[in-house]
Amino acid sequence: MTSYKAFIVKPNALSLMIKSLLLVPGLLLSQQALAAPDRSPFSLTVARTSAATADVGANELQRDAWKTSFSASMPLNRQWSLGANVGYDNLDYDWRINQATPLRSNEQDWSTVHQYSAGLSLTYRLDNHWMFLVAPQLKYAYADTASSSNAQSYGVVASSMYRFESGNMLGFGVAYLNDISEVRTVPYLAVRWQINDKLVLANPFQAGFSGPAGLELSYQYRPDIDFGIGSSKRTERFLVADDDQTIEIDEWVGFVRAGWKATDNVSVNAYAGYYFGGEMELSEPKVTEDIEDQAAFGLVFKLTF
Repeated sequence: MTSYKAFIVKPNALSLMIKSLLLVPGLLLSQQALAAPDRSPFSLTVARTSAATADVGANELQRDAWKTSFSASMPLNRQWSLGANVGYDNLDYDWRINQATPLRSNEQDWSTVHQYSAGLSLTYRLDNHWMFLVAPQLKYAYADTASSSNAQSYGVVASSMYRFESGNMLGFGVAYLNDISEVRTVPYLAVRWQINDKLVLANPFQAGFSGPAGLELSYQYRPDIDFGIGSSKRTERFLVADDDQTIEIDEWVGFVRAGWKATDNVSVNAYAGYYFGGEMELSEPKVTEDIEDQAAFGLVFKLTF
């Protein structure tokens, strides 16, 4: 039930790794393939998240999001496999403006954000333990006040994964990201550790609620039901004006999760959590305002076939 990507080793580079890995869901395909090579080749994920109203400076913001993704994987032979993914996110920012700021000055400013992504992953299995990956990704993220043609980001991940005899996994790689007006290269580390037959410590990464950095401890209550508790970092970055003016949101989330595997092909995860330590930053002119801590909820539906 739990999917996973990566978490960073060095805390002072954490936010950079997070922004890079937002563009490489192909990494998730490769890790799932190593952990469960006989899984269904196609998957469709739909997630709905909602956060309570929070103060952003002198103004108020309530956020909702729909996130959808489709992925596929195909073995080319015993050693090589190819994966692909596409996704679309619709983020709704419902503002109440009490005081005009550069972040959001009036009711005609940005309120809806569109995010499109597509990527490939090519994996090579050296043996039963080692797997290597190259995963390029393309993304467009822009508000309703900007043009999609100026909102392009692209990146690539190169990584290696090692699976121990116990089934536990560790991976190391490098993510390169050419984002809107920024270029970054960041190393990262991934982990999935089976503590016993009931407990697993891994990176969380359920679409929509958590984010591409953190840890979750999950407990398998029954074959069809599991629970989790964890914390992760969320980052969203998008274009708000065609002159490379961007908004970036960074925040932490602590969460509890309940998962239900309804059938062999259908799973549902429900989340309750708390966003904290959040900031919203405008790139030009550079303005940063704190986001008030708030409760949040999420529901993730996944179909494999």
